[in-house]
Amino acid sequence: MKKTLLEKTADKLVNAFINNKIIAPIPSKFTKKLSEAQKLRKLCEKKVSDPIIGFKAAGTAIPVMKKLKEKKPFYASIFKKNFIKSGQKVKINKFTLGIELEVCYLVKKSFFSSRSLINMKNITKYISHVAPCIEVVGYRQRKKGITSFGDLCSDFGANVKFLIGKKQKYKKINIGNLKTNITNKKIRQSVDGNTNTVYISPLNSLKFVLNELRKDKVALSKDFYVFTGSTVGVVPILGKGLYTGRVASLGFATAIIQ
Repeated sequence: MKKTLLEKTADKLVNAFINNKIIAPIPSKFTKKLSEAQKLRKLCEKKVSDPIIGFKAAGTAIPVMKKLKEKKPFYASIFKKNFIKSGQKVKINKFTLGIELEVCYLVKKSFFSSRSLINMKNITKYISHVAPCIEVVGYRQRKKGITSFGDLCSDFGANVKFLIGKKQKYKKINIGNLKTNITNKKIRQSVDGNTNTVYISPLNSLKFVLNELRKDKVALSKDFYVFTGSTVGVVPILGKGLYTGRVASLGFATAIIQ
């Protein structure tokens, strides 16, 4: 049977994802509307055999949502190949969009066996650990900039690498108002942020992802990570070297950009 354009596009993106290649921009019909981008993302993820270790929330900045006329963020799967320890090296290219500093949660697999809607009262019983995290974001296509959520969503959520700092057992803190900063001292680049820029709060972003997973009937057999969105926006990478991201009360994560 002849492959559809959707299937052909998914094959090209998956090949680029697996082999770390850059391809020509995909057809705009898969990027203009988030609903079409979601179809492509889900098909791509089914074609990847690498284990899924978690999920990312994306488009969590409310001003960006309003600008791009979206009502809510979206999520994408995170594969083991893109998950590395803090302090490791990340090679970038001219289609890398930037670097982000996030709060991530380790969620208990018992979430998948529960049926109740996740709310701010019951969500904490599913959280095992919390940690700071750096995400390097970029395309696998020869394209720059963001014109829609579909641009990001269709390309595996535009995730290149996740570097997680030291995890600590979860405890209730005011996660919605923590100061953050990401710095490259060598080139004197420093950007401040706050966790309150992340879809009200990282915990609210986590709630969104968990309820979307339930709606989509997604299930894993292990504890999993949820990366909740950038506290500093997408910070342009102005130079190579060591980037250090700090989240007050949680600690830090680092990435060596090459």
